[in-house]
Amino acid sequence: MSAMAKPYWQDRGLKVDVPRAALPARVDVLIIGGGYTGLSAARETASASASTLVLEAGALGAGCSGRNGGQVAYSIKPSLATLTSRHGADKAFAICQEGRAALDYLKWLATEECHDCGWRQDGLFYGAHTPRHFAAMVREAADQPPGLAQNIVVVPKGEHKREIDTDFYHGGCLYPDDASVDPMRLLLALLHRAQVAGATVLEHCPALSIKPRAEGFEVTTPQGPVRAGKVLIATNGYSGPVSSWHRRRVIPIGSYQIATEALGVDKVRALIPNGRNIVDSRRVVVYYRPSTDGERIIFGGRAALSEQDPAACTPRLKAMLTQVLPQLNETRIEYTWVGWVAYTFDTMPHLGQHEGVYYCMGYCGQGVPTAPYFGRRIGQQMMGRSEGRTALDNLPFPTRPYYFGTPWFLAPSVFAYRMMDLMGI
Repeated sequence: MSAMAKPYWQDRGLKVDVPRAALPARVDVLIIGGGYTGLSAARETASASASTLVLEAGALGAGCSGRNGGQVAYSIKPSLATLTSRHGADKAFAICQEGRAALDYLKWLATEECHDCGWRQDGLFYGAHTPRHFAAMVREAADQPPGLAQNIVVVPKGEHKREIDTDFYHGGCLYPDDASVDPMRLLLALLHRAQVAGATVLEHCPALSIKPRAEGFEVTTPQGPVRAGKVLIATNGYSGPVSSWHRRRVIPIGSYQIATEALGVDKVRALIPNGRNIVDSRRVVVYYRPSTDGERIIFGGRAALSEQDPAACTPRLKAMLTQVLPQLNETRIEYTWVGWVAYTFDTMPHLGQHEGVYYCMGYCGQGVPTAPYFGRRIGQQMMGRSEGRTALDNLPFPTRPYYFGTPWFLAPSVFAYRMMDLMGI
């Protein structure tokens, strides 16, 4: 049986309740993108009594908010030293603190506010691809910046089998505080919060253009135009021609995933004894974890040099999985899918305004903890609330010459990274 070309997260009878509604002639706030960012922002603006409309180009969950791996970890990619060289010591420290605040906010959402998101704080194991990588991990764990230290446990080679039953890794590090969620359930929880606050969500209604008008903007859609006092672009890896300025600043990258057949909790626990998320130190990133119910393994990574139909990537993804866990050689793959993440040229999320249009995007593969948090903050900013301010507001949002939204440089970069991984560099 061939794998089903559909995210595992969306094939479990979940009810997506988006009532049909007519396109209003005017709203106070119009949000383009119905993912974690847009729905989080909509909840804030609607709660402040602003009439709020969310436009989703496809079905709810068709973007990466319904297609990610659900892993939850500290999410600011540049190091404190790198950020300090760019922005100065105080700003750098504050940016890192935003990453910690995003984690705290998602944990509160999933454990206190929304109790059906599949939150599991089982930790993460970071596998070392080579002995040299392991030595670097040990140094980094011992030399963490004061005030930003994470809970890290060094796991030497051999002892790592308590975390994953493989000879592939040369030890690694355990991050006990990391967690995971069910991506689609989180999205539905954010939808419910936005709707209860009074926001209207329209599916299958893409924004086609944004034009400035007196007292705001006019956004055209296939259903007609709508006037809006304020507009937020929250499209992340699905940013298209509606705004060429934003499209030039995010790099859409397909993150391909597969889900195994149901293996049973005992077999999954034999492979990943503590049910943790797993990543490793290779440059071509892979990430995997048990499903929320513990019955399957969900595995993802960069499976193609250039973008392809996810079904075509299934054999390579399975080969990548069984390279680490050869015990799964005879296991069937039941689901295969792809979601588009958005990288930026400085590997930072960005939020702010350009020509009066708000934006919030560029999570660099870490949108699970960052998108709900920064979506909330940008929504608060749109309402003029001081608590919406962040250390990332209106940072320079770089692009590159000759980049217009199609990442022509991606295939050679992935190929180079593969070669470096093969050589153990």
